[in-house]
Amino acid sequence: MSAVHNEQTKLLATALNNIAVAYVVIGFVTPMTAASFGIANAPILQLDRAIFTVVWLCTGAALHYGARRCLRSLKP
Repeated sequence: MSAVHNEQTKLLATALNNIAVAYVVIGFVTPMTAASFGIANAPILQLDRAIFTVVWLCTGAALHYGARRCLRSLKP
């Protein structure tokens, strides 16, 4: 039974990590790339949008941390 539990735990951790990657790409990488290409209305150029970008980055980091914590319940 522990093999089934381990696989389900790994599947959950993978799903959480994939969502974390999506948050980082959508909320952090995309605005930074837009700003580096000099797009006039790049979201990173305004303070309120920069704070929003940092929130997206922190949310992605928190989800990644949750995925790592999930893997601690693997059984030998």
